[in-house]
Amino acid sequence: MKRARSIIGRPLLTEKNNDLREKENKYVFEVDCDANKLEIGRAIEEIFHVHVVSVRTIRMKGKVKRLGRFEGKRPDWKKAIVTLASGDVIDLYAGV
Repeated sequence: MKRARSIIGRPLLTEKNNDLREKENKYVFEVDCDANKLEIGRAIEEIFHVHVVSVRTIRMKGKVKRLGRFEGKRPDWKKAIVTLASGDVIDLYAGV
């Protein structure tokens, strides 16, 4: 089994994600591409000590970028939208 810290990459902090967090108690994380919903849910519960109600995942395609005549591609990645039980909160700014 994978370690919890290797599954969860980083929280994604955008205006849209802040609205989800405030209104619906949903948090968005960048996660390992090979992780499934059960592993993601268990990792969130282990790291933050909260109760996860549901997990939704989205596979994001990497963008094609150019620098002059050279073309490259950013890597594909996966994000997860985690819904917590009412009353549970993750403090994303704790270490700042």
